[in-house]
Amino acid sequence: RWFTHFYVVSVLWNGFLLICLFRAEFLGESFPSWIQAMHHALGRASQSKDTGNEHLSALLVLLLLWLHSCRRLAECLWTSVFSSGVIHIVQYCFGLGYYIAVGSTVLCQVPTNVRNGKKLSVQICWYHIIGVMMYIWASLHQHRCLAILANLRKSRSGKVVSLSHSVPFGDWFESVSCPHYFAELLIYVSMAITLGIHNVTWWCVVMYVLFNQALAAVLCHEFYQKHFSSYPKHRKAFIPLV
Repeated sequence: RWFTHFYVVSVLWNGFLLICLFRAEFLGESFPSWIQAMHHALGRASQSKDTGNEHLSALLVLLLLWLHSCRRLAECLWTSVFSSGVIHIVQYCFGLGYYIAVGSTVLCQVPTNVRNGKKLSVQICWYHIIGVMMYIWASLHQHRCLAILANLRKSRSGKVVSLSHSVPFGDWFESVSCPHYFAELLIYVSMAITLGIHNVTWWCVVMYVLFNQALAAVLCHEFYQKHFSSYPKHRKAFIPLV
């Protein structure tokens, strides 16, 4: 349940960065000096050439990241039913830092001293459309799967009646043990597509999410197999058919 804190931080921090980028793109305002200093430390402030569609891509991805955090926060507060599990203090601190760093990573894809000269509306490319559509598709399935998990601990009236683990069925659970983790990976892949596919920095973020979610999924898969003798044998841990 302390994952809720991650999304509170993400909504506030990435919402602030989104406002800063929005004001810079549409109102022509400068980034705060400390953000410019962060850009300079990461080597972006010195860039002086036209950067194509980076401005719209970064704005879209920062918006998608903020919306993702808002949805996950809402699910933590009103959908999910948490057991008495605990989190290690190192993992907790790392999680807080991660959601600060990931939004900053998006913002730093746009130089602070460059304005593209084009209207954002004419910068829309095919990968923006595909990325956003994939994001919506993966987000819908992640929400459905989280709702399925929560309903295992609720009665038909919506009252929590148990905190024990049960075998989930429906939606992507028919193929993998942890479809909500798989959906998380797809969400980050969709952001990589929205950034133009070629952004190496964001693919490093995707690789982190891949390994992080895969490890958690394998542990959950092994838990299901150990505690439920009739657990469906055709289910994979993380990625369908893999």
